[in-house]
Amino acid sequence: MPVSQHRRKTPVTLLAVSIGLALQMSAAAHAQEAAQTTGSGQAAPAQQSVDTLDTVSVTGYRASVEKALDIKRGEAGMVDAIVAEDIGKFPDLNLAESLQRIPGVVITRDAGEGRNISVRGLGPQFTRVRINGMEALTTVGSTDQQGGTNRSRSFDFNVFASDLFSQLIVRKTGQADVEEGSLGATVDLRTARPFDYDGFTLAASGQVAYADMGDYTDPRVAGLISNTWADGKFGALLSFAYTERQALEEGSGSGRWAGGTSNGGFNAASPFAAARAADVYHPRFPRYTLMEHDQERTGITASLQFKPSDRTQFALDALYSKIDAVRDERYIEAISFSRGACAAGPAGNACRAAGSGGKPETIVRDGVIQNGALVYGLFDDVDIRSESRHDEWNTVFTQLGLEGEHEFTDNFKISGKVGTSKSEHENPIQTTIIMDKYNVDGYSYDYRGNPYKPVLNYGIDPTDPNGWTLAEVRLRPQYVDNSFDNAQLDFNWNLSAGFRLKGGVQAKDYTYDSRELRRASEVTVPTFSSGTRIVPADLTTLARLSSVTGSPGVWVIPDLQGVADALDIYSNSGTFAIVPRPVNTTSVEEQDRGVYLMGEFSADLGPIPLSGNFGVRYVRTKQSSTGIATASGSPVATTVSREYSDTLPSMNLVAEITPDFLIRFGAAKVMARPGLGSLTPGVTVNVSGGARTVSGGNPLLNPNRAKTADLGFEWYFNEGAMLGLALFYKDIDSFVQTTRVVQPYSASGLPASLLDGTGATVDDDFVFSVPLNTPGGELKGFEANYIQPFTFLPGKFSNLGLQLNYTYVDSQIQYLTSTGANSFNTDLTGLSKHAWNATLFYEGERFSGRISATNRDDYLLQVPATEAGFDVHGQTGTTTVDASVRWKINDKLELSLEGINLTEEVQESWVANTNGQLPLDYSETGRQYLLGLRYKF
Repeated sequence: MPVSQHRRKTPVTLLAVSIGLALQMSAAAHAQEAAQTTGSGQAAPAQQSVDTLDTVSVTGYRASVEKALDIKRGEAGMVDAIVAEDIGKFPDLNLAESLQRIPGVVITRDAGEGRNISVRGLGPQFTRVRINGMEALTTVGSTDQQGGTNRSRSFDFNVFASDLFSQLIVRKTGQADVEEGSLGATVDLRTARPFDYDGFTLAASGQVAYADMGDYTDPRVAGLISNTWADGKFGALLSFAYTERQALEEGSGSGRWAGGTSNGGFNAASPFAAARAADVYHPRFPRYTLMEHDQERTGITASLQFKPSDRTQFALDALYSKIDAVRDERYIEAISFSRGACAAGPAGNACRAAGSGGKPETIVRDGVIQNGALVYGLFDDVDIRSESRHDEWNTVFTQLGLEGEHEFTDNFKISGKVGTSKSEHENPIQTTIIMDKYNVDGYSYDYRGNPYKPVLNYGIDPTDPNGWTLAEVRLRPQYVDNSFDNAQLDFNWNLSAGFRLKGGVQAKDYTYDSRELRRASEVTVPTFSSGTRIVPADLTTLARLSSVTGSPGVWVIPDLQGVADALDIYSNSGTFAIVPRPVNTTSVEEQDRGVYLMGEFSADLGPIPLSGNFGVRYVRTKQSSTGIATASGSPVATTVSREYSDTLPSMNLVAEITPDFLIRFGAAKVMARPGLGSLTPGVTVNVSGGARTVSGGNPLLNPNRAKTADLGFEWYFNEGAMLGLALFYKDIDSFVQTTRVVQPYSASGLPASLLDGTGATVDDDFVFSVPLNTPGGELKGFEANYIQPFTFLPGKFSNLGLQLNYTYVDSQIQYLTSTGANSFNTDLTGLSKHAWNATLFYEGERFSGRISATNRDDYLLQVPATEAGFDVHGQTGTTTVDASVRWKINDKLELSLEGINLTEEVQESWVANTNGQLPLDYSETGRQYLLGLRYKF
């Protein structure tokens, strides 16, 4: 899009408010300064990139901001960018945490670290990510309460260290030459290339990170070497990054809330009879949680560039990244409240003999009911459970891409790229050892104080290792692979001074494979040398909470390695043989073929320069989904194939009202393919602690489709400064919703054989999940963006600068019940109505620093709620504060100090109805500090 490359400052009176200080300057003085720096106002081509920007005399964070604004201004569509000002100086340690600084972008966190992003209220599954111009997908593992292993289209940004990348671009509007697949945004990640630097460049950085909650100290190192030869015709670059991160995560969970009679009710002899009422709710398995995370990331990029002539150039890029993780989870919980009566038959006899009949045996001695919930209770005959889970997982991402272009004439060129990428996630060790203590008297829970930090009293000495029975040994290795093969050929034909025609074809093959291994029966375990299932005292250890109040803060847990050695659980033989779990083995293959034609134009509408593009993209999707369905009660491997096509017109216009004031308009039809887990032609049955779920698939789901419109106003009133407002509207024609309902397994019609070895019975309540196409609805909102370096101030105050942005999003999506009937008409899941970012920065000759605050409002996780009687699941909003300071020792050495999550923000989720909110999960991870040294030659 042609825009003014040399900027004329408009005389204005600037008013900036920062930490209570009002700053104002003379409009006449501003105009005089602007007159000395303005240029001719010549237009720049639409394909202007960061490599061809005007020379910037400033350095540091301010230079990064100015380059990002240049990218934004030079695009036809609505775009925001983040640029690393120099090698190893990306504004944040984590890519997701950097992206949250962009208007309209919010993130979700896992173990205190940014993982996924949502853009303008549309969740991670609606955001498509390209690395060096080619679509890619990375997935990692997680805790059960965070969704477990990622089997969706959501991109996990925590696979990469931010040091590997030099530029992030978020494209918020559709454009014909940008391939389909997103309702929210397309995010372009770019690694460095040798032609980005002048000649030989060498840089290295090192940091020591300290996590105060776990008292951990970890290293981070990064480096880059680059050079060009043959008068700039050939270049090579190599970079690397290595990080270690340990984190302690502590909290509590309720396991959701159940109604008084939904699971058989409490013992009829309970003195506190009110607890048995149908409209009184109680936690399913109240517990304390303790998690220790240990991660290592290794990343390498390599790039070769060759420019044999002024008309021809090639680039070969390679990227390797691996994250290795070890996670230990420890829980102590009251499992009775989530279990029904013992089943009939031999299995039920064993259940009754163990005294593990669950909730029907539990006697409620006393209680307090508030807002329809039993928020305090004193119980007898409660089964107490202690769990120790150990995960070892890794994800390896590799990408290789070749691209080139050749100008046949001054007006015609072709370009192309071909490449492949693969994300291989493996969780070869996912082991859980569970021990129970049956029929404990005097157990109590109390949610009347801080509901996210309940006081749990287990009625026993929680540190006593005696009397615990080995209940389950779970072995559940998991594997998920995602791969893309991309090929693209484009032409660019300049037909006249004001019109350019672009077009191209693209072929993309995508493959997704997921599988799980599992023991035939997780509740069948051998005895110890004593001839019993009583866990010997020397095969137990202690878990210790440091931040969550209540009793106990210390409890006994199974010594996982000790039990593993004593019973030889990794022998893969006999009782501990593992086999593929058919219902959790799925695959999807997609072949996407696209073609586009787009015109770029530049003209004058009277005295107003008008530019932009218009075009259409056609794409055909062939899809084949494989999973395990049930036929006559038996599991059967099933493959379902389908094909659909989309025609996606788009238009982007830019009116240059003055050389510094732009009005943008965009309109497009967009689509995003359904989630991978939703396409499985079968069911997945999962029993994990008190959680019991059945997930069904629908391979005939239609894509999510929408019509979009955007209107933006941008005023570039000074060098590196901008005031902007963007309005957006999306009419979502088709939306894929996963409905959830709680019911006994026996009501589903599924064969009981799918429960073999899980320890669950057909009378237990399960959460059944089914994906449906819903009518969709409207989404609308606006973004306000203000960037101001205070160059007009005297002395060192001129080194200050401010970034502010605010986003408001509202939606009216029609949700359905599990039967397909209309349910709530409300916001999209994952949508925060209000979000804002604020950064105050200082960039001096030697000293620089910044402090940033990021906020997102409460948002919904599930609509309608899983449990009968509740409306929604939700997440409490957060405000995180980060800061960094840098001191330039000399021209080559720089010292840095950074602080992350300085306000110790926590994560809280809840379930709600007309009576109010009840807690689901709570966790905290504390602050992190980093001291670093950077060298550049």
